[in-house]
Amino acid sequence: MASSIRVRATANGDITEVQALIQHPMDTGLVKDAKGEAIPAHFIQRLKFECNGKDVFFADWGTAVSKDPYVKFSFKGAKKGDDLKVSWTDSKGGSDTTTAKIS
Repeated sequence: MASSIRVRATANGDITEVQALIQHPMDTGLVKDAKGEAIPAHFIQRLKFECNGKDVFFADWGTAVSKDPYVKFSFKGAKKGDDLKVSWTDSKGGSDTTTAKIS
């Protein structure tokens, strides 16, 4: 199965800029389907980015985050060629992980 995470990390001097797009329904549990029944909540609870074994960004999310979330941030301490690991877990026990090289 293809990863649900698309990530790009670019080093410019001592700053690394990260952009990530995550495919996920992010259902709140408040929306109803065509039959009028509530669609159960299904959302990313924890998002984590690691570089060289250290957390550089993490977020604990709830139902207020939109479908297919986009994340952009910068951090110091990485260089070109380092690995950036991205992982998430959701409210139904699902998860995904991917690794990208910093360019």
